[in-house]
Amino acid sequence: MFTKNPILFMVILTSLASSIAVANTAAANKNQQLNPKAPPGLNFDLADWNISLPVDTNKDGKVDTIPGELFKKGFEYKPYFYTADDGGMVFTAFVDGVKTSKNTKYTRTELREMLRRDDYSIKTQGVTKNNWVFSSVRGKTQREAGGVDGRLEATVAVNNVTVTGDSKQIGRVIIGQIHAKDDEPARLYYRKLPYNSKGVVYLAHEPREGDEQYYEFNGSRASNAKEPEDGIALNEKFSYVIDVKGDTLTVTLIREGKEDITHIVDIKDSGYHKRDQYMYFKAGVYNQNNSGDPKDYVQATFYRLENTHKGYDR
Repeated sequence: MFTKNPILFMVILTSLASSIAVANTAAANKNQQLNPKAPPGLNFDLADWNISLPVDTNKDGKVDTIPGELFKKGFEYKPYFYTADDGGMVFTAFVDGVKTSKNTKYTRTELREMLRRDDYSIKTQGVTKNNWVFSSVRGKTQREAGGVDGRLEATVAVNNVTVTGDSKQIGRVIIGQIHAKDDEPARLYYRKLPYNSKGVVYLAHEPREGDEQYYEFNGSRASNAKEPEDGIALNEKFSYVIDVKGDTLTVTLIREGKEDITHIVDIKDSGYHKRDQYMYFKAGVYNQNNSGDPKDYVQATFYRLENTHKGYDR
């Protein structure tokens, strides 16, 4: 448990002390100006999220996972999770770090949606009130879940990507996901190669059986891609929407002064309409490079994060 973690406990005490001056900061919404002096949990409504950090400060062999109720008490932990000088919410993951499981290849500093909030009587895994399901599943399963269908909206700037390591891994970071029981119906990537000045966004859809499907928004995801004509530079803000209604996955890239780019994916044959399949959003940085220099890293700053579901009442 986090309360048995002395180092992070001291971090909380420090964060609380530094946040007294901003204790009256309300939970953020899409219209609120971000306060650079406030910890992330006082700028953003993170009550139904927890966060995994790529560290193991209490030496229990697992990543440190911070529950949602500590966000509003001022939790932050540099250099992995903190408030930027402009008020944004910063996520950082180095190539070297603790991973979430034996089956995970890469490090992450990533929020995990927790619809149960601080009700620990509800199980984390399974079709419970902690997770949501697609409306393509049977009605009973919908009633057992915390919500039906889902929409994740974010505004983000990717600040850094890896520049060392295997050419197939350099420059990749996942900035948003839908995670299912074992698979990932949606993974949204940003990738910038070292010799290019701008990067691209692309989507991966993983059916439960069969090959993954990739959808490019503004340029090639290839490891030898040329400079994208419509690319996104580091530190350039953009927005995305990941939306599921039944058997339809819709993902949109939004940029100021440019037309939106949308991919609509038919997922009726992807296997997620089964009764045991449950969903949760993830957001932050999931480093997709484990071959680079240990100190090489990915970093992104979020300026908006909003999750909604049918039947989920906060």
